[in-house]
Amino acid sequence: MALINVVSYPASDSDFVFKYPSDDLRIGTQVVVGVSQVAFLVRGGQILDQFDSGTHTITSQNIPLLNKIINLPFGTESPFKCEIWYVNLIAKLDIKWGTSNPIQIEDRKYGIIFPVRAYGQYGFRICEPRRFLEALVGNMTSFTAEKINDYFRGKVLSNLSSILSSMLVEEGVSILEVPTRLSTLSALSLNLIGVTFRNYGIELLNFDIISVNIPDNDPSLQKLKEAQSIAAKLRILGWDVYRMDRGLDILEKAAQQDGNSAGALMNAGIGLGAGIGLSGQLGGIFNGITNSLNSSKSLSAYHIIQEGKSSGPYKWNQIIELIKEGMIGPETYIWKPGLSTWKKAGEETDMLELLNSILPQTPPPFIA
Repeated sequence: MALINVVSYPASDSDFVFKYPSDDLRIGTQVVVGVSQVAFLVRGGQILDQFDSGTHTITSQNIPLLNKIINLPFGTESPFKCEIWYVNLIAKLDIKWGTSNPIQIEDRKYGIIFPVRAYGQYGFRICEPRRFLEALVGNMTSFTAEKINDYFRGKVLSNLSSILSSMLVEEGVSILEVPTRLSTLSALSLNLIGVTFRNYGIELLNFDIISVNIPDNDPSLQKLKEAQSIAAKLRILGWDVYRMDRGLDILEKAAQQDGNSAGALMNAGIGLGAGIGLSGQLGGIFNGITNSLNSSKSLSAYHIIQEGKSSGPYKWNQIIELIKEGMIGPETYIWKPGLSTWKKAGEETDMLELLNSILPQTPPPFIA
């Protein structure tokens, strides 16, 4: 095989590592390194030198390790065996990712487990080519963007699952509200997943979550929407009014089962019994939803202003004790995750409800 005089790499936008197909070099071989490339002279798995963009001539003067390692005979045309590896440094911004299998996540706000699908795209570039070559590539003669995506798919999805779960639990967010927070979720993912990429000499440039959703035909989605609807009615009507409204609906449907008066009266009686029985069952469900709503409040951590200084965070049960001790009143400034600024306790919905349930209520002055 003829000795190689010129070595170069015709880079593409999908290949990130290229091993020159011949190792028959000679003193005086020129290594051409293009823009956004770096080349390494390798022998026996040991990197002897790194070449940045430009044209480089291999000589024993600029690579003194050559003489020590391969005992070159005297002469400017001396042949020797060495590998040339190229690493492509271009930015790749359109790597698609997605969940091949749904991620199982519990909506802590409503207590329902559901499968979540997500997809998006990310971008990267090789920022430490030597570390990348040594940590990931090994003896593979090429390394594509698809291979990088395969290597990190598991890390991407496991981190995404962790971030989603944290958002649902710590901030009391329902999965149905996540689509309004995709930019926040994307930024969190970029920071967390970027650390993993960096360990292999890769810089994560962007990480965009385009969609997070539950499959439309999944029964848990319908349960989640029903729970959300019931919770909304409870907040608007209150528990007692809502239970009465549901009982009347049951009686009305039961009475409509038969058109004649005697049958209607009998069915109304049956409906009444059914309504009473179902009321107990529904009461258990509604109490569960109410407890779930209270549970989501208990996850909120409040900060308060005392004597001009911020203190906290305090959990919901601690807030109750502080109200009883007179440390928190309607004029006390409070803050919790989700609030854009400090607010008076009497102006924040959850806190106002709690204050009204604990503090003694007095009638206003009577004016004749």
